[in-house]
Amino acid sequence: MPRGPCSRAAVFDRPRSAPAHHAVEHEDAETLARWLADGADPNEVLSSMTLLTHAIDVEGDGSLQSGRPLAVHTTAVLLAFGADPELADPGGHTSMDRADHSGHDLAVKLLRAHIQRASRR
Repeated sequence: MPRGPCSRAAVFDRPRSAPAHHAVEHEDAETLARWLADGADPNEVLSSMTLLTHAIDVEGDGSLQSGRPLAVHTTAVLLAFGADPELADPGGHTSMDRADHSGHDLAVKLLRAHIQRASRR
């Protein structure tokens, strides 16, 4: 599957894919931020994943498959727009569970920092 920017028109050509999940799948943080700024739900669930668990999964898989370093940009965008890091997906797994399981250390650190900051408020 090609990586890089995905246009909104291309997203609407894919009726089974919610636009924000499509942006996550392509690690397109810019388009994801636009969808979220336009009102997309940062806690949206599609199939078996929340946007946040999907982002962590894609970031980890992308690193494994390409050999490039782990990225955390889509996870960071989702957290910035209010995604709940403690929200479980339909299978009962949280984003922290998925990050721990996949060895996505950057996401684990980001999620911990976000959860700690939220608990101080």
